[in-house]
Amino acid sequence: MHTILVTGGCGYIGIHTIVDLIENGFDVICVDNNARSNPAILKGAEKITGKKIKHYNTDLCNLAAARTLFAENKNISGIIHFAAYKAVGESVEQPLLYYSNNINSLINILQCAAEFNVPHFVFSSSCTVYGNPASIPVTEDTPQQAAESPYGATKQMGERIVTDFVQANTAKAILLRYFNPVGAHPSIQIGEMPVGKPANLVPAITQTAIGKLPAMQVHGNDYPTRDGSCLRDYIHICDIAHAHTLALHYLLQEKCSGNSDIFNLGSGNGYTVLEVIKAFEQVSGIALNYAIGPRRPGDVVAIYANNEKACNKLGWALQYNLTDMMDTAWKWELKIKNNPALFE
Repeated sequence: MHTILVTGGCGYIGIHTIVDLIENGFDVICVDNNARSNPAILKGAEKITGKKIKHYNTDLCNLAAARTLFAENKNISGIIHFAAYKAVGESVEQPLLYYSNNINSLINILQCAAEFNVPHFVFSSSCTVYGNPASIPVTEDTPQQAAESPYGATKQMGERIVTDFVQANTAKAILLRYFNPVGAHPSIQIGEMPVGKPANLVPAITQTAIGKLPAMQVHGNDYPTRDGSCLRDYIHICDIAHAHTLALHYLLQEKCSGNSDIFNLGSGNGYTVLEVIKAFEQVSGIALNYAIGPRRPGDVVAIYANNEKACNKLGWALQYNLTDMMDTAWKWELKIKNNPALFE
């Protein structure tokens, strides 16, 4: 049985990936400084899996603390690195915070991987590495444009750092470029728990519908898209999570032809912000209180994925559609409202 270290494991994608890994026979160690996450989410993962999850409250920007974790767990055979700040708008406002946190934590975890001979590394990247692409859908070979935000730039830099690292070492790496994960686990035991005002679309929708937010703003309706709002590729969180398990199997079975490989993780469909709002209204039966506002700095106009490579090479098959995404996201929001003590 392989032991996998999941950094940022209390985060949205991290916690769903932990569940998927355990359900597929992996042992998991979680590390998260919980600056942008709530460790109470581990309780939900433990209910789903029936397993106690080992968790370290550690800041990976502290190399000595990261080393201690590895020294205490010398059986780690793979790392999935999620730990990073991820809000596009905040990164525009506080670029040094993003460069310092996202890059330093990555360098430290790779130093530990080298020192403790961890052979397999999966990097949490993003479709933001494509910038404003010249054509869509994007494939893994689509030329990258300048990043539209410091967050996107940290992912471009991160991919280069990981690629250079594995070329100089015996480790192998998979770079997974996410599009827009949404929804919650179908058990409704875990889901997205944004700290403070949500920066992503779907929690903004559900928090507005539940009354946490008085209204939400659509950032621009004058883009060259079907209805003028930004177009994105939305994918269910459990489909994203399972791709990480498949990526580890790909590495463990030595299918990686070189030192590293790259996969898009998207649905292959593009939906506008207004189309997502309409899908939510149909699922929930609630008319959402929203207004059209100005464009938001850092936003890409339109992007969605060609996911054929992940489907063909990893054996990835999507299980959920946009209705499932909205349905599970709404049920999760209702659970948070009705059971506040669960997350204290």
